[in-house]
Amino acid sequence: MTDLAEVEDAAPDAGESDRLALVRQALEAQGFTRLLHASVDEVAPGRVAMSVGRRPGLLQQNGLFHGGVTAYLVDNATTAAAGTMCRPGQRVLTAEYKLNILAPGLGSRLACVAEVVRPGRSLTVVEARVYDLRDEGRKLSAIALASIAILPAAPGAGPA
Repeated sequence: MTDLAEVEDAAPDAGESDRLALVRQALEAQGFTRLLHASVDEVAPGRVAMSVGRRPGLLQQNGLFHGGVTAYLVDNATTAAAGTMCRPGQRVLTAEYKLNILAPGLGSRLACVAEVVRPGRSLTVVEARVYDLRDEGRKLSAIALASIAILPAAPGAGPA
């Protein structure tokens, strides 16, 4: 599960652009993001897009993107999208997601677009679509629905 605790540790008067910058920084600072060479392509209110390029270490035995790469993109993009809607000091944590893989990832890149469906005080619902990018265009590879827990900041606690 992804915990973007540092996402909302901005000062209470931080503006939307500060909050979005913190979401981007939190994603880019994660060790797993760096390990996969994933990129954060867009961060906007209620929307995050991430992608990862094809390379041998991300493929399964048949030369397809490993399902874990798809799951990583869904987990991180949905949690971050929910984080863009939080108030300062709140933290976000993946509670669950349902992932349907519709087609194998064969192309040069997998791209995930996550959008908030319904923000809430304690739970935000986010939809994600993962696309297989190929020379001839993009193909829908997976779709997911995630529930992201919205947690209050612990008094006196730093980033978790």
